[in-house]
Amino acid sequence: MGPRLVDTHNLVSARLREAGQLYTKGRRELVDLLLRAGRPATIPEMLELRPRLTQSSLYRNMADLESVGVVRRVAGVDDSTRYEFSVDIIGHHHHTICTVCGGVDDFFMPAAAERSLETALDEALSTTGFQPKSHRLDVFGTCPACS
Repeated sequence: MGPRLVDTHNLVSARLREAGQLYTKGRRELVDLLLRAGRPATIPEMLELRPRLTQSSLYRNMADLESVGVVRRVAGVDDSTRYEFSVDIIGHHHHTICTVCGGVDDFFMPAAAERSLETALDEALSTTGFQPKSHRLDVFGTCPACS
């Protein structure tokens, strides 16, 4: 995780700098938390990992990171807001969503499978006039812990 950690911090720092914002200790800590979680995480999950953080500070810093495109919100089957790195930080990926516990996890598809999916989407949308730019795939089911 060493190079990825350094690369992620460099990308986040550059993004904040471009927006005229500082990469504060608190924001760096949130990036570390998301890296450690390794999947979309809720504010309560992040607070469990770092109980000394305040909820208001967490929300405020996540809003700042979201406003500059570092993180994005991910919906699950429950009302919990989850945060993850944006696609240009973490790369194109999809989500598994557990219909029992509500957990959301990332998964990456091989390049050939992504190309097949894009071709299938292009074919399915060809008569609609809709011009797709990107896609997200959410797979619903039961996670290993709930199986």
